[in-house]
Amino acid sequence: MILTVTLNPLLERRITYKQFKYGSENRGGYLNVKAGGKGINVSRQLKNLGVDNFALTFAGGTSGKEFKDVIHGEGIKSVLVRTEGATREALIFIDESVKSITSCFSINTEISIVEAEEFKAKLEKMIPNYEFIILSGSSPCSATDSIFPAAIELAVNNDKIVICDTYGKHLKDCIEAGPTIMHNNADEIRSSLGLEFKSDNDKISFLNFLYEKNIKQAYITDGGKAFFASNFDYHFRVEVPSVSAVDSTGSGDAFVSGIAYGWEKDLIFEDTLKTAAALGAANAATFDVCNLSSGDYEDLRGSVIVSPVGKKMKVVDDTPRVL
Repeated sequence: MILTVTLNPLLERRITYKQFKYGSENRGGYLNVKAGGKGINVSRQLKNLGVDNFALTFAGGTSGKEFKDVIHGEGIKSVLVRTEGATREALIFIDESVKSITSCFSINTEISIVEAEEFKAKLEKMIPNYEFIILSGSSPCSATDSIFPAAIELAVNNDKIVICDTYGKHLKDCIEAGPTIMHNNADEIRSSLGLEFKSDNDKISFLNFLYEKNIKQAYITDGGKAFFASNFDYHFRVEVPSVSAVDSTGSGDAFVSGIAYGWEKDLIFEDTLKTAAALGAANAATFDVCNLSSGDYEDLRGSVIVSPVGKKMKVVDDTPRVL
């Protein structure tokens, strides 16, 4: 079973208009309240893929109570660590006439040291009971910066597979802790680590650096552009499907759910890449976030092109046969 961990959850109020007039009064919008945050998005998408999972996150204030009701209403199994600070919120305005989206976020929730330590205590009890641990999203404040590195160390010591998809000041410490799998987009690496990818070779060099840190698989995505991935010290260039993108929110989370799905279903690495890339592309083609069914992305898998870079991995066909 899979445990997703989110430090910076979000209550979204999404208002959709047939036509949105900026600077004017708008009426008749359709309001939809959703639970967000990267790990929550991953949980939702995994649930849609038929993969059982559990979510651990913070929640506080009136917005936190509403957040709890929303995720329970979606059927997302969860444990919520209570905070004095209110769960952050977002107002999302969608204009169907021109397929545009405008997002407005409140400030991050301020988590106390006591609340952060309670969260770590929950992780210590929960991690031994799960096969996969997915750490997703940003750290909202300094008190929570140590949670993901500590979770990685705990998961590794318990022989768990840990997928880390985060950014910010704590990214360096997360890398040093050596998760099984890392995912980042190129912009997150630039902003978090100060690295500039001036060429494809720079990305390959970074993948090699991660492998030296005992990270078995790594993915450096770049929006709708081709991206690079590694499986141990084997490298791959992946061309993603072309879609009419309307909103990229959650596409990285859909991608991570594809990685977890591949591990859960024992897919070969190339098939995992195709599934993850197809999910990410399909998500960008809709205003909904990580709410895809199998029919929404399966046709795109055939448009994903995976090419080895450098030495090639030999694939052994171990399908049982009747002699």
